[in-house]
Amino acid sequence: MAMLCDGEGRHRWECSMLDPEGTVERKVDSPFPKVLLIPLAMLLVLGVLLFVAFSPSEQKQDGFYSFKVVNIRGKLISLEKYRGSVSLVVNVASECGYTDSHYKALQQLQREFGPYHFNVLAFPCNQFGLQEPGSNKEIENFARKTYSVSFPMFSKVAVKGAGANPAFKYLIESTKEEPTWNFWKYLVDPNGKALKAWDSTVTIEEIKPYITEQEWELLCESLDRQEEVSPQH
Repeated sequence: MAMLCDGEGRHRWECSMLDPEGTVERKVDSPFPKVLLIPLAMLLVLGVLLFVAFSPSEQKQDGFYSFKVVNIRGKLISLEKYRGSVSLVVNVASECGYTDSHYKALQQLQREFGPYHFNVLAFPCNQFGLQEPGSNKEIENFARKTYSVSFPMFSKVAVKGAGANPAFKYLIESTKEEPTWNFWKYLVDPNGKALKAWDSTVTIEEIKPYITEQEWELLCESLDRQEEVSPQH
């Protein structure tokens, strides 16, 4: 490679290249020295890595509570409001063989554990047997009037497949368990971590010990924090 000066006093870089048979040397213009190619390539790679790292679609969600969802009355809300509580996330349906037993048990669970930082979070879904065909208003009226449910309910969503709600995609990816029918249940800890999933055949009574364990851990953590801030005597 050499710097040459043309007739008008301008400079250019040239590098030598052999033809395929290695017999004739040809001159190929280069816009800048090869020594600059390495740092430029490094900058390009760094730029690509930064783009991938900070692209919104690639950012990792901070648990279940980091998502936003639409409630049963059409208002967009952040699940952050439930951070610090234990949650049982359920895909519900109004016309399923499991409807009566599950709605009754879920409401009893809400009454029993609700005062202690716990919530059932119900997401209506019509993907299984088309057993949730009604509008959000009809679904809410059915649940409130028939079972007097007091736990939070959300807008009807898809819970599996490419069109699944992002919050449910997180639950599926975390537990490796995808709903195959109505009334699948996902236990989420106070930090938003999905702990375990149960299918429709598992009763609420069978799940209670896991909820109790999470509630006990939450209580112990609360007591520890109180001791840390309490004045020493």
